[in-house]
Amino acid sequence: MRPRRGTLSLPVNGEPTPVPDVPHLHCPACGENVLTMEEAGILEASALARYRSRHHLLTADEIRALRERLGVTQAALAKLLRLGANTVSRWEAGRTVQAAALDVLLRLLRDVPGTLAYLKRHAA
Repeated sequence: MRPRRGTLSLPVNGEPTPVPDVPHLHCPACGENVLTMEEAGILEASALARYRSRHHLLTADEIRALRERLGVTQAALAKLLRLGANTVSRWEAGRTVQAAALDVLLRLLRDVPGTLAYLKRHAA
């Protein structure tokens, strides 16, 4: 195994997402790539960020700021959007990426007055 830096790909929402310059170990004999836990974390965080950027999705920090501005907890926002209890937490921590349709709904909450009240009346 030899230390190497190169482009590795990780699927995000089913889409291969290449990340350049990822440190890893490479076996020249069999071609296998091995990552440490730290390297795997870097690859995952970078792939998620590249996916968000490519699809113009709100970032984890933007989602957190929106939720705080709305004055709701992660659990309350998840309930309003009919999501699993920990989904908003994973978005805000940058561990997962929201689907494009949910990103549109988050932007409606951010940009259209009355959307939160509407969801509280109809979605919860």
